Amino acid sequence: MFYDLLQHWATRRLSAVSTTERLGQFKGLVWLLSLAITLPLGGLATPGAIAQTGPTACSQPALSRLTRHRVAQGETLAAIAQRYSLLPATIMGLNPAVQGGAVSPGQELIIPPFNGIRVSVAPGQTWRQVAQTYNSRPDVLFEVNGCVSTVPTAIFVPGVNWFPGVSTTTATPVAAPATPLQGYPLPQRSQVIVNYGWQPDPAQGKLVFNTGVALASAASTPALAVGAGTVAFAGTDATYGNLVVINHAQGLQTRYANLAALNVRAGQTVRQGDRLGAIATAEGDDDAFLFFEVRLNSTAGWVAQDPQDYVPAMVLR
Repeated sequence: MFYDLLQHWATRRLSAVSTTERLGQFKGLVWLLSLAITLPLGGLATPGAIAQTGPTACSQPALSRLTRHRVAQGETLAAIAQRYSLLPATIMGLNPAVQGGAVSPGQELIIPPFNGIRVSVAPGQTWRQVAQTYNSRPDVLFEVNGCVSTVPTAIFVPGVNWFPGVSTTTATPVAAPATPLQGYPLPQRSQVIVNYGWQPDPAQGKLVFNTGVALASAASTPALAVGAGTVAFAGTDATYGNLVVINHAQGLQTRYANLAALNVRAGQTVRQGDRLGAIATAEGDDDAFLFFEVRLNSTAGWVAQDPQDYVPAMVLR
């Protein structure tokens, strides 16, 4: 889908311009492709700045990889957990009969592929809502549970330890505070050339994770702050080109890439709608785009989020 979008956009644009202009547009398309491929591996020199990995093939859902272990004479729960490189609590969470900590010869235990808990999910929830409930990451839950867009009714949450009293029943949504990102990164709503999120790459049979959205625009169009904040970075980055990064309230960060000129400096305070810079374009090309990201601060660093979850004006179309 990701490459189809680019191919459709490029074909539509190149069919309407001269040979000289096509060369410039082709260079821009190549840059956009390289950006999408390298973004998960590059970024600012901040630990965990790009938390997602590069192109990857999803494995089978964790709950489809459960195995069984029959307790032998003399085995203890701790010994069984050590054998499978698990915490005893992980086995206890999946096996109510041994939640007291004792096992008996002949008992059959369910063994997961790694530490975590199994939970039930109410219909209609999103990966982001479930991640908020269990203080996890939506992209991790998405991949561990088979990369399906609709959240199953039963999922595995890695890295969460079971203990007596922990809820493994229905996860309920957590109400999020009002977002401080009430603006739009361009003067007018724009066509989305590349969407955020996992996109299939048919050529490799793998998924590619796009950390932001590319918004079609025109050269010299101003890039605007979607909310008040402080400029954390304004300059040239090896992956993004000319880039402005703004830190906002609630641990949010926005990034504006593919700029020709910058109108702000690091440390500067900006308000919603302030001009950050002008959008760049390829040589001899009147078409351009803004690459826009929303990130959330976490123990893993600044983790890319779906812009439409935090910017109400961002209607992806």
